Amino acid sequence: MTAGLLLAAGAGSRMGRPKALVHDADGTSWLVRSLGVLRDGGCERVTVVLGAAADDAARLVPAGVPVVVAGDWATGMAASLRAGLAALDRAADGADDGAADGAADGAADGAAGDAVVVHLVDLPDVTADVVRRVAAGAGPATLARASYDGVPGHPVVLGREHWAGVAAAAVGDAGAKPYLAAHDVALVECGDLARGHDVDSPPAVPGGWPRPTSRQQGGD
Repeated sequence: MTAGLLLAAGAGSRMGRPKALVHDADGTSWLVRSLGVLRDGGCERVTVVLGAAADDAARLVPAGVPVVVAGDWATGMAASLRAGLAALDRAADGADDGAADGAADGAADGAAGDAVVVHLVDLPDVTADVVRRVAAGAGPATLARASYDGVPGHPVVLGREHWAGVAAAAVGDAGAKPYLAAHDVALVECGDLARGHDVDSPPAVPGGWPRPTSRQQGGD
């Protein structure tokens, strides 16, 4: 099974609000859309990591999606990645123990899988097709990432054998970069599907600055 991990903990200082709370001008939530991209791209279980404005962001998360709050999110993306991988590792270990004990289907539902697709909330043009292509054939030893016209980007696929190493090497805003730089990583070209550019400021938000909606206030 391939899991999905959405990192959405940042304060979005240049955006003027946490990116987990950003909506397009038509009311589309970046958080909800990104979770859907992972799910529709083939991730059987999707987890989201929150930090800044976690309570407000959690109200946007669809029912049934596990939420992890990175207490040290302000130290950089690495904190979110470590928190997410730790949660997946606990889920995987619990599922393994359940299987060893002859547990029923409930334990299988908590399994983290053989690999995880790590995605970022501020990549609004990345689609499920990108996730599906990058994650194709993923297993415990996989290290792969999307590239756009040859430039490495997200999502990144981490096989379970690499989770501990990635977490140990993750520092500041570098995330998995130190670990990936020291290992062979398969680049999967996705420039025909998306640009893969992160959006950091209001003028770059599709349709202009997002207008408040009932969903932004925690409604519907």
